[in-house]
Amino acid sequence: MALALNVFQTVTAVVDTSPTEIYTAPVGYTGVVLLAQVANIGATSEDVTLAHRRSSTDTEILKEFPIAANDTANLLSGKLVLESGDKLVLSGSDNTNLKFIVSIIETLN
Repeated sequence: MALALNVFQTVTAVVDTSPTEIYTAPVGYTGVVLLAQVANIGATSEDVTLAHRRSSTDTEILKEFPIAANDTANLLSGKLVLESGDKLVLSGSDNTNLKFIVSIIETLN
């Protein structure tokens, strides 16, 4: 059976206070992040950190980025390419009020 050329993914999560791997680009595919947003549904400002992980090295895209109460932030200003095995890692200052959504297209290598 042939593999799909392009696969669209939407991943959602409630942000945890511990760094959590949210997405891993599958073997044989390159993941292109089209959109990454966090909504703060709480009554106080909260911080979020988003990082790219390759092997055991994290590169922060945003670190302790503040999101006002009842507001949403776009975490990327453009596209982000994730090679096979690369991961998105997310954490925040609250584990109930920060909600994350990411849209990714996986392209066959």
